[in-house]
Amino acid sequence: MSASIHPAPLMLGPYELLQRIATGGMAEVYLARRAGPHGFQKVVAVKRILPQLAQDADFVAMFVDEARVCARLAHPNIVQVFDFGEHDGELYMAMEFVDGTTAARLVRAAASKNEEVPLEAALYIALSILRGLDYAHNARDDEGKPLDLVHRDVSPGNVLIDRSGAVKLTDFGIARAAEIERRTDAGQLKGKLGYMSPEQVVGRELDARSDLFTVGIVLAELVMLRPLFSGPSEIDVLMRIRDADLGVLDRAGSRVPDDVRAVLFRALARDRAVRYPSASAFAEGIEEILRRRRLQVGPAKLAAWVERLGLVTSADGEGNGPLSETSVRQTANLGAAVAAAVGSADPALRPTMPPGSAASLADAASASPSPGEPREVSPPIYRVRMPSGPTVGPLSYPRLVELFVTGGIDNRAEISRESGPFRDASTFTELDRFTQSAALRWDDGVFSSANDVGAIDRVLLPSRMFQLALRRETGALHFHDGAKKKKIYLVEGVPEFVMSTDKRELFGEHLVARGQVLRMEVEMGLAMLPRYSGRLGDALCGLGVLRPIELFRAIHQQTQDRFLEVFTWRKGRVAFVRGARSHEETFPLGMDPFELVLRGVREHYPAAELEAILGPLEEDLVAPVSPLPVRIEAFHLAEAEENVLKAIKEPTLIGDVVRASRKFATREETHRAIFCGLSCDLLRSERWQAFTAVPLDNT
Repeated sequence: MSASIHPAPLMLGPYELLQRIATGGMAEVYLARRAGPHGFQKVVAVKRILPQLAQDADFVAMFVDEARVCARLAHPNIVQVFDFGEHDGELYMAMEFVDGTTAARLVRAAASKNEEVPLEAALYIALSILRGLDYAHNARDDEGKPLDLVHRDVSPGNVLIDRSGAVKLTDFGIARAAEIERRTDAGQLKGKLGYMSPEQVVGRELDARSDLFTVGIVLAELVMLRPLFSGPSEIDVLMRIRDADLGVLDRAGSRVPDDVRAVLFRALARDRAVRYPSASAFAEGIEEILRRRRLQVGPAKLAAWVERLGLVTSADGEGNGPLSETSVRQTANLGAAVAAAVGSADPALRPTMPPGSAASLADAASASPSPGEPREVSPPIYRVRMPSGPTVGPLSYPRLVELFVTGGIDNRAEISRESGPFRDASTFTELDRFTQSAALRWDDGVFSSANDVGAIDRVLLPSRMFQLALRRETGALHFHDGAKKKKIYLVEGVPEFVMSTDKRELFGEHLVARGQVLRMEVEMGLAMLPRYSGRLGDALCGLGVLRPIELFRAIHQQTQDRFLEVFTWRKGRVAFVRGARSHEETFPLGMDPFELVLRGVREHYPAAELEAILGPLEEDLVAPVSPLPVRIEAFHLAEAEENVLKAIKEPTLIGDVVRASRKFATREETHRAIFCGLSCDLLRSERWQAFTAVPLDNT
């Protein structure tokens, strides 16, 4: 067979490359064979860097790091990487070849034949995955330091089942280890749609409990034979994962036994603190079910059932042998998994386009106009006549949009397109969103006696923000310091939509600053805004620049950044318009307002400022509040900060708290804990209470 693929052997080091089984964006994977004396041969999968990337120093360094980390993982439930070499300047990695199938194919085959996966088989597969993860999560380097591995892509396609029934987890190449992290963009997307944890969807830092959530997904789907998280669009899927929406599991009825359901609900908890603390703890939960039900599990039973489904050939069936057509076809599952590790474009992760939308810039440019609408040969030019008389222009459409969004154009301004007459901006359909959305208009009339108005006070700001969250207020916070403006729309105390006149906080600028897109791509997206109702994110998805999950995470991050930036303000006025809504189409971002208040203090209140605030209060008594208005865990305090607050068990002088906390916290950590405790009603001080009880000036 190999002779029909290659007229002459293609060698990479000691390996004869028999067939390419996968190609990704950065590497390719081959079915290969290593020959030795006396007829010895071993079949492996060989991964090598694509020739055009072989000179990329950064990628080569990541490839080396990947090989170094994966080579340390030697466990029966993990596909092993056992060789790494260089041949004529080409780096390659040889890994274990698994002759069998995947959990993904198993689920599809069982569903197509209307068969259930035997409960003992589903539990055995999950148990095997967890044993491999437990080993990986606790792996250490040669000096005994934890590797801090998180697989990040536990999915049915990465669970391999060989013909003997052994279960092996593959694709540790995209695992995030501490030593690889320095070479990887922060928050870089990993994982397949439908197989992520809630924290992975929103781009939080991951730990081993993220993998436990995705093992829970795999187990649920083995039992139900249907996706746990699905929806009409990728955004719907992401929302359900982010909210840990287990409605499908609830509706599965008797198909999911009660004891299995209980284990799944714990593994799939949205709050990772509620999940199993480790893979071994999750495994113990499964083992308890097996003991209670007296189920016998093992590779032999799984192998027999997989063979009965026709997913592997029998030991004496046609095609038996390491280089059979069946083996090559089944090895492609491993290749597909490895391809994901090296950056392949998984079709399942491509953006979902709305009907009629352009999938590329070329498509958009060549799209036919509506009947009777003239085709534009060049981008239109606009001019703006301000109410006071002066005319601004000529302006491109992107520049015009920027002026609208940042408040550079008065709502009463008139617009001229090309050489046409000046008329009301609302008569231009391409400006509909920017003229009709209250959230995108700037009105200083909010600073009136009709609303809660006051001066921005650095000492009181965190307390005011906390109270809005605690009271679950809905409305708009307006900030104005004379040079810039910002408004934060809250829904039941949670930030939903944030606008700013600061050009640096525009969505396109945010994406460019974070290296997610090129400025040229932003310009392309801006030019396409009329086709996407004025929404840059939708335009970038339509052009294929961003995937929906990347858009969601970028909006989530930008909203947080815009919210937190207000904690840098040192002067100006603030007004709260109770009941105001943005009426924008927004994603339910699910941000924790209490955690955001703490982040605002941590990131934007330096040690010297905290010292200046609390220094004069060192002779004041501070006491714990009971009961707490919000559980202390909601703030995600650092360990030292939480210990400071928990150490205050009775009225104590602030100065004494600072001195007593030296054993376990720095002075800055202690001051930050006390300041946040006072601001968020976790601590009480008479002078502080009197100070913060002063109402806003309604001026």
